[in-house]
Amino acid sequence: MTHVAARSPRARELRPGILARYATGEFVTSGFAALPGLVLVFYLTDTLAVPALLAGAVVTIAKVWDIVIDPIVGAYSDREFAARGSRRRLMRLGAVVLPVFFVLTFAVPSGTDPLLAAAWVFVAFLLAATGFSFFQVPYNVLPAELVSGYDARTRLLSARVVVLTAAILLYGGGGPALREVGVELFGSDFGGYLFMAVGAALIFIVAILVTSTVEKAVRLKLEAAPAPVVASHAFTEIAPPRDSIAVQARRGLAMLRTSKPFRTLLGAFFTQALAAGGMLAATQYVATWVLGDTDAVTLLFVGLILPAIIAAPLWGVVARRIGKERAYVIATTLFFLGALANVGLLVAPGIWIVVPIGLIGIAYAGLQALPLSMLPDVIAHDARTNGPGRGGSFSGMWTAGETTGLAFGTTILAVILALSGYLESTASTAIEAQPASAVFGIVMSFSLVPAILMALSFIPLLRYPLRKHHVDGPATGPLSTLPPSSV
Repeated sequence: MTHVAARSPRARELRPGILARYATGEFVTSGFAALPGLVLVFYLTDTLAVPALLAGAVVTIAKVWDIVIDPIVGAYSDREFAARGSRRRLMRLGAVVLPVFFVLTFAVPSGTDPLLAAAWVFVAFLLAATGFSFFQVPYNVLPAELVSGYDARTRLLSARVVVLTAAILLYGGGGPALREVGVELFGSDFGGYLFMAVGAALIFIVAILVTSTVEKAVRLKLEAAPAPVVASHAFTEIAPPRDSIAVQARRGLAMLRTSKPFRTLLGAFFTQALAAGGMLAATQYVATWVLGDTDAVTLLFVGLILPAIIAAPLWGVVARRIGKERAYVIATTLFFLGALANVGLLVAPGIWIVVPIGLIGIAYAGLQALPLSMLPDVIAHDARTNGPGRGGSFSGMWTAGETTGLAFGTTILAVILALSGYLESTASTAIEAQPASAVFGIVMSFSLVPAILMALSFIPLLRYPLRKHHVDGPATGPLSTLPPSSV
């Protein structure tokens, strides 16, 4: 295969319009992660009276489906790209499937038997997760195709993370608020959750349709660009061959064995998704049963997201100065310290928690921007060393790892709640207080457990071997056997 050396893309390839269209996709990614992660288990346990362990199983099994569907969607996405030069058809299919089944997830009629309610939520959420995969898998591979270069991808992903943090604030703070408005309008929790879900679904539709235009926008600019710019563009570097979906899927699974950069990066990101997923799911419980104020969840999200919005572009600056890998280690350390500090809720629950939450927010911006900008580096480097054709498969495995990690984080919370004696309730049968053991379990889910998971993520993270000279320098052989570089 003849390789054309990649050059850094010209500024017009990353004009604000392109950045904005691409970053808009985070209103889907963050919404589907944040809103169900925040309220779905609470909805099951405290509105539908589903036992905590069963509630956790419902969410987890529906999300584990991503392990099956995401690699298939990734292979199909590569097939579409080879045949049509675009992935947007699959993304637009997500604009139909995801909103419909997301609304149905929160449309369980009042008074439904808890077991039937659990089954309803399971089926609807599994189908919503499938629709999300149709969008998310192509979306994650776009940075490797839209821009070339180590630093250019950092800039693109930094813009995405700015929107990510704003979107989490919108869903994390606005979602519960919208639910309360729905309760006021319709007089029931059923109406409240349904109103919230419809509002989120409308945002999903608009965001997917906007993001799906970014490929066409970049191609139109390339048609008017000088030939060297077009030749250096990543579209030409990683365009996949027209293999069958089965061949693509097998190739995607094999990369866990053959690609050390991908294996170590995904290992770190998956472990951190466990920590983030558990903390997110525990937030409403902390607000309600530790701080004693259901509305405090909005304050917690503001305390998390405002520092994250400020920090998101700064992580890009740090990455350009010291490298993404070192910056990623720093972000992981800050998250670990913030989570560990939350243990203090056991002895002094109070508003002081916004300080460690703010530190976690700063770290979280880095934990999103940095690995997400490293993933397209892995994809592009793999295409240069092993040949093109696995971009969608990489993205499919990545999306499966991320969503499964978030889901198992929720499972960890559900297991801790069950073991600690958490009391479920319905809208008509309220629980005045939880036993001390349950409060202890909630605090541990929000502090020590995610801190331990963050510490474990250092094991694969410190073994990640890809550096800037591997990405922007001459093509080299596979890195599967190289020792980790110094971080």
